Amino acid sequence: MQTVDAREQMIEQQVRAWDVLDERVLEVLRRVPRELFVPEGQRYRAYADAEVPLPRGQHMLRPSVTGRLLQALLPLPGERVLEIGTGTGFITACLRTLAQRVRSLEIFPELAAAARRNLGSFGLRDVEVVDADALQEDAGVRFDVIAVTASLPVYDTRFERMLEVGGRLFVVVGKPPAMDARLVQRTSEDSLTSRSLFETVIDPLVNALSPPAFTF
Repeated sequence: MQTVDAREQMIEQQVRAWDVLDERVLEVLRRVPRELFVPEGQRYRAYADAEVPLPRGQHMLRPSVTGRLLQALLPLPGERVLEIGTGTGFITACLRTLAQRVRSLEIFPELAAAARRNLGSFGLRDVEVVDADALQEDAGVRFDVIAVTASLPVYDTRFERMLEVGGRLFVVVGKPPAMDARLVQRTSEDSLTSRSLFETVIDPLVNALSPPAFTF
């Protein structure tokens, strides 16, 4: 199957079928060549609705989950975007295509380096990819959009504190077999709302807090 046909099949049978209906999101998924961001030995998986294995035990999110993340956040031109977990740079490229200013943090230097190469190959050389542990970063900067591409076993308020008023945070909370994908919005300096979007299971954020072990 040709790449363009495989990409369109992914969009229609996986992404749209999982209630991703916003045309801006679907168009971004058409424009960003997912196969460019998949490790060479895994490219046959590029358009399957499955996680793609990466170094250090990490995985690319499934296309359907990526679509729901983008639809929940819908970055606008001019908004400032923070991504936690660059991976290979695919979601980074999608976020950058929707908005102009993206800063992405990746704890594993080899993944960050690969993401920079992938983004450069796609012509996106203005994305800031930083080698950093997101749980140690707090520069006092606020963002309009924050995408956390790994799960938090226990919800951590540090990311919501980084939201501008009107800002949106996508985060997955919990442990297997079911995690809760949430959209958190800052409605004023002193108030936030949180809405459950769907259930999924994704890799935990490295160094994230875990719930205390149950003991008798």
